[in-house]
Amino acid sequence: MKNLVRHIQNYVHLTDSDIKRLYEETQVISIKKKEFLLQEGGICQSDYFVSQGCLRMYFIKENGTEQITQFAIENWWMSDYMSLMTQKASPFYLQTIENAKIIRLNASSAERLFEDVPVLERYFRLVRQHAYAASQFRIKFLYDYSREELYRHFSSHFPEFVQRVPQYMLASYLGFTPEYLSEIRKKT
Repeated sequence: MKNLVRHIQNYVHLTDSDIKRLYEETQVISIKKKEFLLQEGGICQSDYFVSQGCLRMYFIKENGTEQITQFAIENWWMSDYMSLMTQKASPFYLQTIENAKIIRLNASSAERLFEDVPVLERYFRLVRQHAYAASQFRIKFLYDYSREELYRHFSSHFPEFVQRVPQYMLASYLGFTPEYLSEIRKKT
């Protein structure tokens, strides 16, 4: 929980009573490598903060291959926000890549927190604005960069992922085959 409190306090100030309410409304869960937080067809009930470990979000394409859309490491949030918001079935899987300690905030707890600790609404707005801006740039890079440029940009800006994520998962995220990613890595 200390990681989450520190992360929040990078954006907003929390009082001791705010922190106490945060502790009351969240759950710390330990999850083993390759376990699921959400599977396709399930309804997402929570937002997940990575205290330790690494997660991925993916869907299964028509040809049966996995397409990774997102990774999350320490101090990152992950959820299927559309499913969480609409309470409709998710097309995504959320899965651990490593053993993980996750802080779970379910939707009803979040609403109570926002009422009791209004500064947390500001925190979540700021965090989600940053995440949305990052996703906009990712889309731009997918259209704008060559495949080699895309890999070089990702590996220079997010070296922690290149070191921690298996190559086949990194290839999926970048839209490459593992073989093509190997060729690019040999060149660099």
